[in-house]
Amino acid sequence: MSEMSFEQLLEESLKTIQNGEVVEGTVIRVKEDEIVLNIGYKADGIITRSEYTNTPNADLTTLVKEGDVMQAKVLKVNDGEGQVLLTYKRLAAEKGSKRLEEAFNNKEVLKAKVAAVLEGGLSVIIDETRIFIPASLVSDGYEKNLAKYAGVEIEFVISEFNPKKRRIIGDRKQLIVAKKQAMQKELFERISVGMTVEGVVKNVTDFGAFIDLGGADGLLHISEMSWGRVENPKKVFKVGDTVKVLIKDISGEKIALSLKFEDANPWLKADEKYAVGNIVTGKVARMTDFGAFIELEPGVDALLHVSQISKEHVEKPSDVLKVGQEVTAKVVDFNHDEKKISLSVKAMEDTAESVEASEPATEE
Repeated sequence: MSEMSFEQLLEESLKTIQNGEVVEGTVIRVKEDEIVLNIGYKADGIITRSEYTNTPNADLTTLVKEGDVMQAKVLKVNDGEGQVLLTYKRLAAEKGSKRLEEAFNNKEVLKAKVAAVLEGGLSVIIDETRIFIPASLVSDGYEKNLAKYAGVEIEFVISEFNPKKRRIIGDRKQLIVAKKQAMQKELFERISVGMTVEGVVKNVTDFGAFIDLGGADGLLHISEMSWGRVENPKKVFKVGDTVKVLIKDISGEKIALSLKFEDANPWLKADEKYAVGNIVTGKVARMTDFGAFIELEPGVDALLHVSQISKEHVEKPSDVLKVGQEVTAKVVDFNHDEKKISLSVKAMEDTAESVEASEPATEE
């Protein structure tokens, strides 16, 4: 047997590799767009930027350093220049795919930063494997502005896993729904009618405000916003306001709220303040053809009938009164049960005339 040359001995001592094989090597040089690995083969292994990461224009010198040991997959044993072309990201993606398959089977909650905001949803990357979260699965409601999620770390589960079709779908909606259901259950176990709770104004409409109680929304109807009259809820509340409310009623999943706290009920002391014969002052709140309603204080209105406005004949209240005008009158009827008070300016005029008539005439 003839003696082998040094080159032949060296070549024999080095391992052989083939396309698709996973190799391990040590980083011997790093450039911005290329990594060189010693893989124990007669030629070095090369990982280009595009075969290391999906991040465009990534600077590899910030990601890898000389001396690092890493695995890669052989793409070409000879790239035409005597070097071995390797891929790191495809191997990572294969491992990531297996990782995601396990997560899919186990319904595991995953966490990742949003890598891209697309027209129809969000894209996240785990172990170089891209996951698409459709807009309909981003939240439990319609999301008009997906751009706010750019770069934000979110939680989701894998709802569909089909690597052959490169279709891996993430779902954030079901986590939000499940969390809200748990919060709702906890809320309904905790609250009861008559309890005072704190909430945040979520939406304001012409008929009331929806208050987020932390698990469910309650409706604060316009009629329950004050003991007095509220013309426009939007002038009283704005989204984001924190408010303490009274739970008036719970019917199934519907919660009725109120700001009419009993200790502030103006009718508690109304019997004394508005007893028959008392002289009171209020402002014209509204008028009809048969009389004017005088607000004595928020939550307490009294009727000044058209026949009681003056001793003189008055055709319509609006002929002599206007909304906001201050009126002083005598209480002529009080009904606490029906919360009705009747006033009379005419009675005051009669009283004044009686007093004048009873006074002795002075001699000139």
